[in-house]
Amino acid sequence: MLKWRIIGATAIIAPLVGLCWLDMNYNFGRPGIWLYILSMVIALMATEEVLFLLRNKEFQPSAWPCYLGTFLVMGTAGIPIYWPRTVLPMPEDHFKLLFFSLILSFLLVIAEEMRRYQEPGKSMIRIGLSMLTIIYIGGLMSFFAFLRLLFDAEKPHANEWGMLALLSMIIVVKLSDSGAFFTGKLIGKNKLIPRLSPGKTIEGSLGGLVAACLGSWFAFGFLLPWFIPDAPSLGAVNIIAYGLLVGIAGMLGDLAESLFKRDMESKDSSTWLKGLGGILDIMDSLLFAAPIAWFCWTIGLVGP
Repeated sequence: MLKWRIIGATAIIAPLVGLCWLDMNYNFGRPGIWLYILSMVIALMATEEVLFLLRNKEFQPSAWPCYLGTFLVMGTAGIPIYWPRTVLPMPEDHFKLLFFSLILSFLLVIAEEMRRYQEPGKSMIRIGLSMLTIIYIGGLMSFFAFLRLLFDAEKPHANEWGMLALLSMIIVVKLSDSGAFFTGKLIGKNKLIPRLSPGKTIEGSLGGLVAACLGSWFAFGFLLPWFIPDAPSLGAVNIIAYGLLVGIAGMLGDLAESLFKRDMESKDSSTWLKGLGGILDIMDSLLFAAPIAWFCWTIGLVGP
């Protein structure tokens, strides 16, 4: 299993690093233009996996409103990448459009349930599950675009700051995942939430948080001066706080997917990548961590 985990992780990390390099150096003045395409593909694949989990328990929300809703929300999040603009942060009107895309998705879901209604007792459940899918995937993944688009285009190194915001979140979360896994394997004895996730331990979680702080130090102690040599250094308290907040959010995201899978009585969300499961098994911790990371950058805990 460990061998396949390493092979699978390498198969994902290598092209992702190349795409990040392309997105930062050859983005035609549109930071995020390459990564946004990837995130849209991932979002639609993750939507299919959520629907797959629901079908295991014979819940049958209509697929097309879920796909279209996710596409609308993600598409709205990416508007500043493609629409002519003078600043990179999302203006007030952009947030209004994002909210409208969620409302429009809700209306589409209800309209579809009106069309397919046959007997009482199922429509409300399907509406709730459809909106859960759209918000869980499209809503949370929108913050990937928000991180990439942070900071005013007129500021020096706006492109680099946005990339660092996104990479810092990914590095912290994935090092936390790895730290929790290996610490749990080596010294894990006390179960964290055995009924929900039997393999997770308290020792592993603590090891994951230590790894998250190390990931935060790597992002701001090594990548920051590499990306932006004249950037002011961050204090140790800020670096540790960022690592802990994002790391904890990532762990909650992992547990949330465990809840979904256990409630649907499924081991993996998919089996497309041996040793790692499906898209959701890779993205679960990132989904919860992204909005927390964006909040940390927005309030100035980290960043310029």
